[in-house]
Formats: sequence, structure tokens, C-alpha cells
Amino acid sequence: MNVEQFTENVVTIIKKIPPGKVMTYGQIAKCAGSPRGARQVVRILHTMSRKHELPWHRVINAKGEIGLKSEDGYIDQKMMLEGEGIVFHPNSKIDLTIYRYDPPQ
Repeated sequence: MNVEQFTENVVTIIKKIPPGKVMTYGQIAKCAGSPRGARQVVRILHTMSRKHELPWHRVINAKGEIGLKSEDGYIDQKMMLEGEGIVFHPNSKIDLTIYRYDPPQ
């Protein structure tokens, strides 16, 4: 699979994550056709979220945590997710058994 196709797949998958649900970077990469492409998903989110109006806040890490390091970005993402009804545990994690979105194949 070429980079353009993978990128297009990632953008399509992220756009389909419904409000109140999340997907992980690795889960998106696998669904897009590159199981080891989680870092590329991060890059795509970073460079294309505005251009494609992606619901970037619905993408988290495999531990159920917000992956952003900046305090402002972390707070923004957490507030957006909570605004969609997602509940964080006291350890700042999201229960993926409840909130993970599994798109139809």
C-alpha cells in the first residue's frame, strides 16, 4: 500500500468516529491497512486535522489516555471528549471497553 492510499484511509476512518466514541492510533493504522503505522497516524493528525476538519480529539493512545503532551492541548481534548459524554477514570484514562469505536470492516 502506498503512502497516499494509507493517508486517505486514515482520514476517512477518523472522519467516521462518532461523537462519544474514540479510536486508538494503532487501531486506526490497522484498519487503514498498516498495523505498524501508529506513528504515521499521529503525523497525519498533526498535519491534516484542520485541512480535513478531522475530529482529532477522538483519537487516543492504546492505554486509553490522551497522548498530547502540551497542557493546553490535553485540557482541550479532555474537555471536548467530556462534552461528548465520555467519562474519565480518576487516573485520567478512558475505559476502552465502553468508548472504543470498532468500525465495520
